[in-house]
Amino acid sequence: VQLVESGGGTVQAGGSLRLSCAASGITTFSIIVMGWYRQAPGKQRELVADRTIYENSNYGDSVKGRCTISRDNVKNTVYLQLNSLNPEDTAVYYCKIRDGFGSEYWGQGTQVTVSS
Repeated sequence: VQLVESGGGTVQAGGSLRLSCAASGITTFSIIVMGWYRQAPGKQRELVADRTIYENSNYGDSVKGRCTISRDNVKNTVYLQLNSLNPEDTAVYYCKIRDGFGSEYWGQGTQVTVSS
């Protein structure tokens, strides 16, 4: 299983970003949950958002109201749209999937830096 993330970079405060994570080596309907986590320097990794194959979405408290997660089952890809960015959103963002056996797979991470 391989996860390839894209869309990170430097964004000005108040701006938006869209991250993508494409999964390969696994069939779409074997992936029960696709989601995004982030880890800022000196902090624990935290949930940003995830979405189940049943189309239920779950958002972290710090991004509620300004974040949308979506999933394209044809492309085996999960997207994260994050708006109204602030410097506290600066972190490495990781894609994670969980299959029906409970196995979890992580991407390599993509850096997002929000400049004030």
